[in-house]
Amino acid sequence: MWPMAKHAVVIAGGGPTGMMLAAELTLAGTDVVIVERRASFNLESSRSRGLHSRTIEVLDQRGVVGRFLAEGKAMQVQAFAGVPMDISDFPTRHNYGMALLQSHFERILAGWLGELGVPILREREVTGFTQDNGGVDVALSDGSSLRAQYLVGCDGGRSAVRKAAGIDFAGWEPTTRWIIAEVEMQEVPEFGLRGGGGIGPAEDGRVGVTLIVPDLGRTDEPTLQDVRDALIRVDGKDYGVHSPYWISSFTDMTRQAVAYRGGRVLLAGDAAHVHAPMGGQGLNIGVQDAVNLGWKLAQVVNETSPVSLLDTYHAERHPIAARVLQNTMAQRAVGANDERTAALRGILAELLTMDEPRKHIAAMISGLDVAYDLGEGHPLLGRRMPDLDLVTADGPLRVFTLLHNAKPVLLNLGEPGGFDITPWTDRVQMIDAEYVGFWELPVLGAVTAPTAVLIRPDGHVAWVGDGTDTGLRDALTTWFGTP
Repeated sequence: MWPMAKHAVVIAGGGPTGMMLAAELTLAGTDVVIVERRASFNLESSRSRGLHSRTIEVLDQRGVVGRFLAEGKAMQVQAFAGVPMDISDFPTRHNYGMALLQSHFERILAGWLGELGVPILREREVTGFTQDNGGVDVALSDGSSLRAQYLVGCDGGRSAVRKAAGIDFAGWEPTTRWIIAEVEMQEVPEFGLRGGGGIGPAEDGRVGVTLIVPDLGRTDEPTLQDVRDALIRVDGKDYGVHSPYWISSFTDMTRQAVAYRGGRVLLAGDAAHVHAPMGGQGLNIGVQDAVNLGWKLAQVVNETSPVSLLDTYHAERHPIAARVLQNTMAQRAVGANDERTAALRGILAELLTMDEPRKHIAAMISGLDVAYDLGEGHPLLGRRMPDLDLVTADGPLRVFTLLHNAKPVLLNLGEPGGFDITPWTDRVQMIDAEYVGFWELPVLGAVTAPTAVLIRPDGHVAWVGDGTDTGLRDALTTWFGTP
């Protein structure tokens, strides 16, 4: 018998969430392996079509955003129930979204993982596991097994990991079904929203079709005839549709794992939450799950922090996904085609032209309003750190540049040398700098300039200084272990 391969962390699923988590763990010096059923990163369909501002910021924090910007198209992609919202006046370096198909996003991400040396076991799936006090034995579909300290299920809405862990997937049954396809057409239709979805351009001259279909309970795979029927229902003609590149369907089933952790097993991305793709938020919150979890799991594995640090993953990310579930259900509710709902949608469109409602909803959709509950204090506490242009003794420096290696930062904007963090110097970067300008946050607007901030690897502020070091040691211990 071959000895069982051992890893610190096994990730089930090599989609956007799984790959981002693997990158985060690797940057933190943690041994990780991905188990992925596909033979390559190629997708049978384009799936998600873009990135929101906060996800672009996250990629910028790791120094790889240029790769994605080079192939994507920066544009305003935020919408609520089909009502577009512009964020070009938001206080962020990336006050836009990015049109980039998931198939390309995964390809670029896979290239980064290759550079980081992350191993991927392809054409295999996690089929089950058993866990004990020392770790997890992970069974694979080829009959082999892996031994890990932790297993993370990033294996989608039908997650085998979640089911094997016995974690309830609570929520709401579907009310609507859509057909989605990329096809060729003899006659090009007018592009735009209709039929509870829309028709638009796809790659290589194909046409993308997403339309509501009436047969909610249907379980077999949709066909080209189903696409024809859907087109005729909304436009009265099928445009000579032919040569489908792919055809699929989805519903507005809305569910969330009641717990993101069960012992040594954790969930992230679609394995932890599924919802209708209204607003294009799914891929984005999955990537952001990974960035919240990665550094925490690495510190627990490396015995820098106690296992209780993992409880903050559920505490912080579960409410974020719950809010996404609520806003996608609300979008679906005002997306119907009857006259009364259309009237309601018209009133909503009027409201979203006003600054405060637009900023509130657009910040929610784009992920720029995320605020973890870290207690009372400065408005920055628990929120994303702005990417300020700093002045240091070594020259100008952006805040996000300090996060490229996924290491926390104590940024001192007061008297140089004003803080002593000697017990944590192997874990936390200490930077003396100056910033000239006012501080502004999305939605909240201008805030009082702090004298120091403790920035976690995920870019969120864990402590804000007011001229003293009150509470700093407690924050360092809570997030980065005992001295």
